[in-house]
Amino acid sequence: MFDLRALRLEPGVVRRERIELTLEPFMLGGQRYEIVPSPLPVEVELQPSTSGLYMKLVFHAAIEGPCMRCLEPAALDLDVEAREVHQSRTDDPELQSPYVSEDELDIGRWAHDATILALPTRILCRPDCAGLCPICGESLNDNPHQHEEATDPRWSALKDLKLE
Repeated sequence: MFDLRALRLEPGVVRRERIELTLEPFMLGGQRYEIVPSPLPVEVELQPSTSGLYMKLVFHAAIEGPCMRCLEPAALDLDVEAREVHQSRTDDPELQSPYVSEDELDIGRWAHDATILALPTRILCRPDCAGLCPICGESLNDNPHQHEEATDPRWSALKDLKLE
């Protein structure tokens, strides 16, 4: 938690803070992914106004975990930039940041959520990862192969049909 009152923020003044966070690993598809380095250096920019607070979070992180296609180790570099606005004197939830509570900013939760939102659809060991063979489970990256299709015996009579 980051105490916003202790910073004595004044309207029109931009305050930049560099802090180090330790972010917890997260689970995607039942697999564990680590955020490195740990601790992670992040830059927070706070700009108060008469009606609220503008916040910006910037950091670079790497995500390490299993490839979503072949389960081999994968690493992904991310440049994360997130912005939030918080106006405490409004009932509009769109103008209240979920990361600010009683003049405290939860930078850890904000950085965690921003990391998840910055992720691509798939974390892969390499862009052309072929994945695992659906029949035998062997890596298609190491051994590209095909299996003869097993035909359901109930359909065997169709083999004898001649199509013209």
